[in-house]
Amino acid sequence: MSENKEPHAAKFVYDFTEGNKDLKDLLGGKGANLAEMTNLGLPVPPGFTITTQACKVYLDSGEEPAALRDEVSAHLDALEQKMGKELGRPDNPLLVSVRSGAKFSMPGMMDTVLNIGLSDASVQGLARQAGDERFAWDSYRRLIQMFGKTVLGVDGDLFEEALEAAKAAKKVGVDTDLEAADLKKLVTTFKKIVKDEAGRDFPQDPREQMDLAIKAVFDSWNGDRAKLYRRQERIPHDLGTAVNVCSMVFGNLGPDSGTGVAFTRDPASGHQGVYGDYLQNAQGEDVVAGIRNTVPLAELENIDKKSYDQLMRIMETLENHYKDLCDIEFTIERGKLWMLQTRVGKRTAGAAFRIATQLVDQGLIDETEALQRVTGAQLAQLMFPRFDEQTKVAQVARGIAASPGAAVGKAVFDSYTAVKWSRSGERVILIRRETNPDDLDGMIAAEGILTSRGGKTSHAAVVARGMGKTCVCGAEELEVDTKRRRMTVPGGHVVEEGDVVSIDGSSGKVYLGEVPVVPSPVVEYFEGRMHPGADDADELVEAVHRMMAFADRKRRLRVRANADNAEDALRARRFGAQGIGLCRTEHMFLGERREMVEKLILADTEEERRTALAELLPLQKKDFVELFEAMDGLPVTVRLLDPPLHEFLPDITELSVRVALAESRQEPHENDLRLLQAVHRLHEQNPMLGLRGVRLGLVIPGLFTMQVRAIAEAAAERRAAKGDPRAEIMIPLVGTVQELEIVREEADRVVAEVQAATGTELKLAIGTMIELPRAALTAGQIAEAAEFFSFGTNDLTQTVWGFSRDDVEASFFTAYLEKGIFGVSPFETIDKDGVGSLVKSAVRAGRQTRPDLKLGVCGEHGGDPESVHFFHQVGLDYVSCSPFRIPVARLEAGRAATQSAGSDHR
Repeated sequence: MSENKEPHAAKFVYDFTEGNKDLKDLLGGKGANLAEMTNLGLPVPPGFTITTQACKVYLDSGEEPAALRDEVSAHLDALEQKMGKELGRPDNPLLVSVRSGAKFSMPGMMDTVLNIGLSDASVQGLARQAGDERFAWDSYRRLIQMFGKTVLGVDGDLFEEALEAAKAAKKVGVDTDLEAADLKKLVTTFKKIVKDEAGRDFPQDPREQMDLAIKAVFDSWNGDRAKLYRRQERIPHDLGTAVNVCSMVFGNLGPDSGTGVAFTRDPASGHQGVYGDYLQNAQGEDVVAGIRNTVPLAELENIDKKSYDQLMRIMETLENHYKDLCDIEFTIERGKLWMLQTRVGKRTAGAAFRIATQLVDQGLIDETEALQRVTGAQLAQLMFPRFDEQTKVAQVARGIAASPGAAVGKAVFDSYTAVKWSRSGERVILIRRETNPDDLDGMIAAEGILTSRGGKTSHAAVVARGMGKTCVCGAEELEVDTKRRRMTVPGGHVVEEGDVVSIDGSSGKVYLGEVPVVPSPVVEYFEGRMHPGADDADELVEAVHRMMAFADRKRRLRVRANADNAEDALRARRFGAQGIGLCRTEHMFLGERREMVEKLILADTEEERRTALAELLPLQKKDFVELFEAMDGLPVTVRLLDPPLHEFLPDITELSVRVALAESRQEPHENDLRLLQAVHRLHEQNPMLGLRGVRLGLVIPGLFTMQVRAIAEAAAERRAAKGDPRAEIMIPLVGTVQELEIVREEADRVVAEVQAATGTELKLAIGTMIELPRAALTAGQIAEAAEFFSFGTNDLTQTVWGFSRDDVEASFFTAYLEKGIFGVSPFETIDKDGVGSLVKSAVRAGRQTRPDLKLGVCGEHGGDPESVHFFHQVGLDYVSCSPFRIPVARLEAGRAATQSAGSDHR
């Protein structure tokens, strides 16, 4: 086998005998694997690979490298000598295929041309060579068709229509029933289509055919479908594609020939067995094109047992060699088996987990490698309920897939109705233009949330993910009229309140009517309601259980939950949380307590303010007692009040209408008038950069003091009850150490008072969120007053980029993604270059000041798989995420700890 090292950069062409499977960057996946199979002594048709480096030179300059033509000529000469034929020679033609092959598999996204070398002259030679005139003319018409479409840009439908017309004239249903004379006529027709549409004759020079096909493959790297696929799969755009030139073998030489696709295991379930399709008397493209019906691979045993047995042995060899599920393409030419491609096969999420554990049991891989075979994204797919794929229901709209899952319910348009109907046993979908904190009760009551505005980090999306609720946001095709309690879908159909709708949070699709839902056994396992067993679902649970155990043993990062109440905290513990990294106290001020907050905001005197705070104190304390009890023995980080106060007041428009109506009717409205005045007083042009976070604690006397006292008294009460509360107090939106010092001094005083009053020693860590660029840049100073940092990457991303996260996803992110400015939304996966640089510098500076500084993250990125790897690398102690994302974060933390540079299982 070739030595695994990077070949010299100036060499642009490699024979299949020169490479190996580890050179995917240079030879692409297909070329590297063809070389590997050649090294293994498997029957691979001879050929050579043009490197991705040559493609990159071409794409950058618009011209092929100067040395490329001579290198191709040298390798073509060697190939001709090996095969005893010459490319396109009339009396003894060599035919080749030209196929793309990028580092990462992009099936069907780029171009392939078969049968290069055929011409008006050489087709006769091929007929004599094969002893089959029909086969020769069939191969020639295929070349003109593929070349015309792929290389010359002719509309492929024109060739298909001509083929259908030929079959109709012959009164046959399939192209294999066309005879040589029919195919000769078809070739003439195809050449005329090329001349008319491309403005040139089909090239008769075989070398011109090959050179143009190579250029077409290079060009296809930047084709629309390839770019779209790369965006979806998050494949870098600068890799380029290799080109494989391979001597042709023919599956269309009659009933003793054929072509097929095989898998060493079932890519849908992971089960071992014989999986794949075979098609007699066909070339490779026929199988995937669906032109004719294939037979199951197992049928090959009856058709050609010798080839079948050899294929089974090769499949076992490849799986043992690659130590993974392999996807194989093969051709049988008159009873001789040829291997045309192999790669590590794509698979479903369930198959990925099953196969990883199976390979461990077979001794092919160890636990560390097994963790590289599964992903958090796959685990998330397994966790959320899903619609039954067998059901055929019309889709009426599509929005942003904000929180995965499948939800069905009656349409409701306000939180009050959602709660009311839910309590009556109805399943509901809360539909809003956009949600706000007032909608929390309705969101909790609903099966799912659908909005016509907002993106993946809008209020609806963030809260829904935190609750594990299905959510589709930003479905702009929908006209939501909350006043008339109706929604209009494209086409004019009106959905009234009470009509049933279904939403798919994994795809963003919206349906009318009920779509049956399939529950997730994996969630039942995490909830403790299902245990590993023997049937198919339990087998999957067993695989997930084992992979999670592997990850937990390997990971360094601890995983906490973002949870605001005891119910969420208990669920988080069941899902494996090791504490709470973010308790958002603002969620405790909603519902019935809103009036108390209004009293605080409207307070004109010190006495009124103290009275309002005194009413809130026992309620806050009760919340914390329940939370500390639920998370007994584990850390609970409580964030003091963060959002702008206007969020706790009625909407300014609704309030203005109420005041105006009351005045016109001469009804009492003093309280509403005071509220309206307060709303106007608190109005800010950009409230997320205004009076919020630590600024509230500094401007409103007693607010943070009340919260700290409630935390301390709750901790003391739990200690008195023999509990083990581990409270941490987090100050939000700090931009300078002086802010933190002032709040900390007051907090320390309150904690000391509670200790003295209760006789209980309290160890309450006090830290801050790093969510402003200035905080990150002055982290060394801030660490002097903070015992821990928690990075609030939602706001840090917002302030670093200058994006309003509630607006930008719906307004221009789609264009940014399409233009390649973003590979992925920076609110979804952390921007390592910008936001990540600030995180790194803050970690470094903070620990220089305080070596024992505890570091975590509590933004949405805490549950994002790719971001978890970044947080592991920069040295954070924990990530915190919504309860339903805890298993994903645990798995990815284990994968991050065991990540090896050479692993690549996309």
